[in-house]
Amino acid sequence: MKVGVMVPHGNGEEMQGRFAAIRREGFSSCQLVSWDPALWTEENAQAVQTACRDTGVTLSAFWCGWEGPKVWDFYGGQETLGLVPPAYRFARMKNLMDGADYAARLGVRDVVSHMGYIPENPYDPAYSGFIQAMKEVAGHLRKNGQFLLFESGQETPVTLLRAFEDIGCENLGINLDTANLILYGKANPVDALCVIGRWVRGVHAKDGLYPVNGRELGQEVPIGQGKVDFARFIHELTVLGYNGDLTIEREIEGEEQIRDIRAARDYLEKLIQKEAGVHA
Repeated sequence: MKVGVMVPHGNGEEMQGRFAAIRREGFSSCQLVSWDPALWTEENAQAVQTACRDTGVTLSAFWCGWEGPKVWDFYGGQETLGLVPPAYRFARMKNLMDGADYAARLGVRDVVSHMGYIPENPYDPAYSGFIQAMKEVAGHLRKNGQFLLFESGQETPVTLLRAFEDIGCENLGINLDTANLILYGKANPVDALCVIGRWVRGVHAKDGLYPVNGRELGQEVPIGQGKVDFARFIHELTVLGYNGDLTIEREIEGEEQIRDIRAARDYLEKLIQKEAGVHA
C-alpha cells in the first residue's frame, strides 16, 4: 500500500511539469483526472506517456468526468449527477466509453467516475434504466481489459452492492472515497468495508464532516481533522488484502492545498508503516 495523489489533466505540454512537481513531493503514482473530452486525443496520450516515462510516475487510474450540469448538493445533485438522470444518461455513457478508450491508450486499466445518486429503492423507475446503461458501459470496458470503478458516497453501501449484483459484470469495482461517505451522510467508511470491501480497487484519501442540514453536503477538511478513522481504515484494508494506492484528494486550490497534501502524505505514510510493523 502506498500514497498517491490526484493530478488534473491538461494540454500535453503541461503534463511534464505536473508529473515532475508531484515527483519532487515524493509521489510515484497518481490518478489522472479529466472532465474535458476535448483533451482525450492521441497527441495528449503520447505526451502523458512521455511524461510518465521521464518522471517515473505511474497512473493508478483514470478519473473520467462527463459533460453537462453538475450540482453538488442533495437536491440539484439528484437531477444532474452521473448516469442516473435519464436526460443525460446516453451522452454520459458515451463520455465514459470514450474516456475508457483514451485510458486504454495510456495503458490504464481502472476507469473511475461518479455514477450519480443510485436509487435506494430498486423499484424506482430510474433504477432499471441505470442498471442497463451500466451493463453496456461495463461491457465496453471489458473489451478493453479494463475495470469500471464507481466513486463511492452518493448511495449507501448496500445500494451499491445491490447495483453491482444487478449489473452482474465481473469488471466492476469501487473507488472508495473515505470522506464522501461521510459528506453525503451515507456511511462510516470503516464499517462500509464490511459490505463492499471486496470490491475496492482504489481509494481516495480524504476527510470530512457529516452534513448539518438536509440540503448541503458536509464539509471537507484536511486529513486528520474530520471523522475518518484512517488508522482503523488502513488496518481493515490490510485485512482485506488491499495493496493499491491511497490517493490523496484535497478539493481546494492554491498554497493551502499544497500544504494539506504534504501533511496528508506524511500522516498516511506513518500509519501505513505502523500497520506494516504490526503484520511483520
